[in-house]
Amino acid sequence: MSDTRVATVIAYHARSKHALDRYAAGPGTLDWEAQPKAFRDWSGTEQISLPRDVVVSNIPWGELSVARTPLPLNAASLGSLLRLCVGLTAWKEYGGSRWSLRANPSSGNLHPTETWLICADVAGLEDCLYHYQNLHHALERRAWGSAPLAQGLWLGFSSIHWREAWKYGERAFRYCQLDLGHALAAVSYAAALHGWRPRLLNKDSAEIARCLGLDRAADFVGVEDEEPEVIIALEAGAEELPGNWQHWTGKPGLLDARPLYQWPVIDEVAEATRGTLPVADPLIAEPPAVRESNGDIRAAQVILKRRSAQAFDGRSMMPNAVFKRMLSGLLPGGSPVWNLWPFAARVHPVLLVHRVEGVAPGLYAMPRSDAAKPLLQAAFREMFSWQPADPELPLFQLVAAQTGKTARTLSCHQDIATQCAVAFMLVAEFAAPVAADPAAYRHLHWEAGMLGHVITLEAEAASWRGTGIGCFFDDADHEVLGLKDDRFQVIYHYAVGMALDDPRISTLPAYE
Repeated sequence: MSDTRVATVIAYHARSKHALDRYAAGPGTLDWEAQPKAFRDWSGTEQISLPRDVVVSNIPWGELSVARTPLPLNAASLGSLLRLCVGLTAWKEYGGSRWSLRANPSSGNLHPTETWLICADVAGLEDCLYHYQNLHHALERRAWGSAPLAQGLWLGFSSIHWREAWKYGERAFRYCQLDLGHALAAVSYAAALHGWRPRLLNKDSAEIARCLGLDRAADFVGVEDEEPEVIIALEAGAEELPGNWQHWTGKPGLLDARPLYQWPVIDEVAEATRGTLPVADPLIAEPPAVRESNGDIRAAQVILKRRSAQAFDGRSMMPNAVFKRMLSGLLPGGSPVWNLWPFAARVHPVLLVHRVEGVAPGLYAMPRSDAAKPLLQAAFREMFSWQPADPELPLFQLVAAQTGKTARTLSCHQDIATQCAVAFMLVAEFAAPVAADPAAYRHLHWEAGMLGHVITLEAEAASWRGTGIGCFFDDADHEVLGLKDDRFQVIYHYAVGMALDDPRISTLPAYE
């Protein structure tokens, strides 16, 4: 593997760290009136409205992973799936401001992820490449004229880095990749409800760009580029992917007419991390035995009412059963997510437990593979006890302590990290995967985003709430854990608690 690419990734990760005495390079000021547009339009394209009904609205959350007959490939099923993974879920209003929420959470609610569809013999839709316009729940016909293939439906994702970089500067590439992980997890849940068996296509960035038209440089002159990320086969009768489009139409809309800053290091790390997927791990664990759940709440309701918490009450005690269900979903086999991502677990939760029934406050680790535990033990502080903390889960107490103040300090002094019931540091196996393939830098962040999505949906199903915390002091985390090198790195924080809603903010329907 190219030493230059590896060095670029390692250097980027180091320079994009936050520290107690300084933050990673970012904009000195923000003009909120000039925020990049939240939705990209493709002018000159035909727009096809999709049905807005969720056709799988009655499936209980507890039956999410039950095998079911796949729904037919048609416009109604597709519209339903998109509503549940990347569609709008609500509008919020306060003080003259209005903003949308989506099924897939995003750092700062900035949503760098763009969605593409490739349809072949999907009832109600022509065989075309489409861009999904979240605002109108509609498809914009971008290309057509590929050779006919067996019936299939493919979902593609790209990232517009500037949406995050506008606010977060050099650290933004990390956030784009975490967001992509959330989007992949959202697809896995939505697909499971429709009986579809999504799988990631192992194609390199250049081929993805060609299939989605992102390599057509002339189309992007004067506007923000889109970085190809991944293509998912939702249901496909053939291995071959349509892509030799004969006809193209449309131009992408400009999102920011007056960008005040440039962050060239983002382009450098994006180029260095392009590549293909990891090798699938054939050893996928059976679902843990603690997957029982409240059978009353509907899965679609959980997905559509999910919100990122803005504040927690700092008092509520999380029931032990909720805690265990949340953790069991993070293990291989514990969620539909791990069917879509059949790779060795390389990101592992470390928990700062504040208020959980039957669990002493303190620092805990949950290795997600048998191989990870000795590696984490060797890298973490020698003083950690590694006492088994649960008879059914690979959860270990490292030290008993009140962790609220520590959590707050590590999470950029944010109160939400101490007012929650439990905070997570997601620790990635880092140096070895990145050295073997720099594309692993993206994959590790995707995996962390997927873990965050499982956490937040399990919390939501139990009437609790989660939120991602992208701002944390990287090496302060590592000092707490005793990490002295880059064998492991913390790449995401998450928090779960009893949310406090702001009564001043109005909630409006996603689509009227």
